[in-house]
Amino acid sequence: MGDLLSRPTDRRARLRALLDSGSPVLAPGAFDAHSARLVEQAGFDVVYMTGFGTTASLLGRPDIGLLGQAEMVDNARRMAGAVDVPLIADADTGYGNPINVIRTVREYEQAGLAGLHLEDQVMPKRCGHLAGKVVVPAEDMVAKIRAAVAARADDMVIIARTDVAAVEGLDAAIERARRFADAGADVLFVEAPTSEEAIETVAKELSGHTLLFNWAEGGRTPPLSLDRLAEMGFALVLFPVSTLLAADTAMRSVLARLRADGTPAGVLDEIGGLDAFADREGLAEIRELEQRFTS
Repeated sequence: MGDLLSRPTDRRARLRALLDSGSPVLAPGAFDAHSARLVEQAGFDVVYMTGFGTTASLLGRPDIGLLGQAEMVDNARRMAGAVDVPLIADADTGYGNPINVIRTVREYEQAGLAGLHLEDQVMPKRCGHLAGKVVVPAEDMVAKIRAAVAARADDMVIIARTDVAAVEGLDAAIERARRFADAGADVLFVEAPTSEEAIETVAKELSGHTLLFNWAEGGRTPPLSLDRLAEMGFALVLFPVSTLLAADTAMRSVLARLRADGTPAGVLDEIGGLDAFADREGLAEIRELEQRFTS
């Protein structure tokens, strides 16, 4: 699990094999290297770097396009270095025109990512489950996808996301998704359908393509069961902010107790100690390497 000497060079091949397995691949969101390790340690085969969570953790702000490419890539690199399973990352709009997208794909590849998703919002973008989205013309996004596919040096999985359903309706989103597939996108991502009927329509109309479902916790899309998503044929399911929301809830709770009691003594049994935490962070491996190279 993210061993310091590991060389997980087959992450992209592993991700493609998982997507072709016939069962939905579950990818919980993580927002930093520690949360990425926890996702892997929990037994998941894929980690997802959430842009919402990255923005919250780095800036303490909502996901309204405040982070740039360099900041996102830097976080992705640290997360990829902490785990051995494939990491998929939010790459927002590609941070500019098709030339910027070329650089974005190269940077994400060099950071060790197995896949990324690009979206068709204008810059600055906003979270797909917030109001007020504006999208670029379909031709502009097609050009970005073509550039992304041409730019990858390895078998990076290119996920094409459209946010147009909230702006022009579901039919427009499905039509865009088809155009994105024709441009070479590996996975299609229709963001924020607002009913089970709309989700069924997406799955039916785009049958035969590899489809992503964004199980956005508390978002505009209804929370369907995994069995239902498998029945519809979704290959990849993101749970973008469960870890972020859980961490936020736990931290607010312990801070309230600390404020009330004056010390954290009353919650030590709940939060554990430093030794257990250090073990989860790979302390045993560090000690083994110290003995190997310094004795």
